[in-house]
Amino acid sequence: YHTEQTFPDRSNESALTESVVRGKAVWENNNCIGCHSLLGEGAYFAPELGNVYKRFGSTEAIKGFIRSRPKEGIAGRRSMPQFNLSEQELDAVAEFLKYTSEIDTAGLPPNIQG
Repeated sequence: YHTEQTFPDRSNESALTESVVRGKAVWENNNCIGCHSLLGEGAYFAPELGNVYKRFGSTEAIKGFIRSRPKEGIAGRRSMPQFNLSEQELDAVAEFLKYTSEIDTAGLPPNIQG
């Protein structure tokens, strides 16, 4: 009951825009969750991205990182490939990641340092 009552305040729903929705589609169409986790859901091959906006500090930094990926990845390392996203797709996925970073998850998933 408590969760249902507090969800509207914690969900960040007021920041849900068309760009965020398009960004989620970019996320899904490129199977980002096949490597990354988002708010604790997904694969653990690559970093958790629920806090990437907080770590990078801006949508421009997120877009710059995605743009900078080498075409073939980095030999001998796990690395994100170049998806050749359009500027509109980059804007949208960066807005989606910003949106997810602003959801109040009550500290979950925990930030475990190992």
